[in-house]
Amino acid sequence: MATYSILITPGDGIGPEVMEEALKALARIQQRFGHEFQYDEETIGGAAIDKYGVAMRPEAVSKAKASRAVLFGAVGGPKWDDPKALVRPEDAILGMRKQLGLFANLRPVRVHPLMLGDSTLKPEVLEGTDMLVIRELTGGLYFGVPKRRWESASGRQAVDTLRYSEREVVRILHVAFQLAQGRRKKVTSVDKANVLRTGQMWREIAKEVAAQYPDVETEHMLVDACAMALLRRPASFDVIVTENMFGDILTDEAAMLAGSMGMMPSASLGKRTKGGTGIGLYEPIHGSAPDIAGQGKANPLAMILSAAMMLRLSLGLEAEAAALEGAVDSAIRDGYRTPDIASPGATVVDTRKMGDIVAERV
Repeated sequence: MATYSILITPGDGIGPEVMEEALKALARIQQRFGHEFQYDEETIGGAAIDKYGVAMRPEAVSKAKASRAVLFGAVGGPKWDDPKALVRPEDAILGMRKQLGLFANLRPVRVHPLMLGDSTLKPEVLEGTDMLVIRELTGGLYFGVPKRRWESASGRQAVDTLRYSEREVVRILHVAFQLAQGRRKKVTSVDKANVLRTGQMWREIAKEVAAQYPDVETEHMLVDACAMALLRRPASFDVIVTENMFGDILTDEAAMLAGSMGMMPSASLGKRTKGGTGIGLYEPIHGSAPDIAGQGKANPLAMILSAAMMLRLSLGLEAEAAALEGAVDSAIRDGYRTPDIASPGATVVDTRKMGDIVAERV
């Protein structure tokens, strides 16, 4: 029996609710395939601020480094939403990514054929949409220095610094091209080269890296043009790669192609082994959704699909990942929906019931 250590960090809002359903599905994976998942748990985010005064204790990072993967729920909520606060729930996710060296965020966006009518876009525009958006995670505006606020005689002032090094850009581009080789062999590199010096450097390096992958088609696109193209011709994209802030915005836009952020998993990866695995952090992109916490309305599918990505990318368990993804597809095919993806004629179920339905199909 193979044993795998996993750190779980449920967090705030609907995080604990969707985490419970992912663990339920993983329990079925253990039973079916004969594995043992050894879980450790750590309080993070707003819950940790209330309990410890910090969003993430050093012990959480130590536990993460001792694990094969981190399964992350969500952080944040109105209780801790003070822009002047020195400690914020989001410090947990930013700190975990930085401490673990997780520089590549992967967000697959696939529109299920049976859910073409659930998006605000026309079905004929969405048909065939299956892309992977790769966001650089540890550079750019979110981490550049100086970063500060102050007051002067002319009023309030603030500065954030957008900085990238060649090393940071090269490594994320290689991730994109390598993953494209296993897909439809097309990379769209997104920048703002017409205005930003960092964008100009990004494009120069992207052209250099692209030359090392002659089997992959490459296109360069400005971020504003990409934002429009995502809504006009989403099926034309295969792999999109971009910097931190652009990726943050574009991935949330792309998530709505599938009708709900409740369907969108993600993986944050660092250095990989020769076997293609390595520590990663896996989380749904929907956030803590405090307005529906505790009401049974949360969609657990993004959390379950994040667990499937964990099985594949950190544990090297391809068949197990496919089984979990197949169980989600089966639940959708049989007409089950949570409120966020409900359509006429669907059987609307709550969070726990959807978790039960997926687990039964593993």
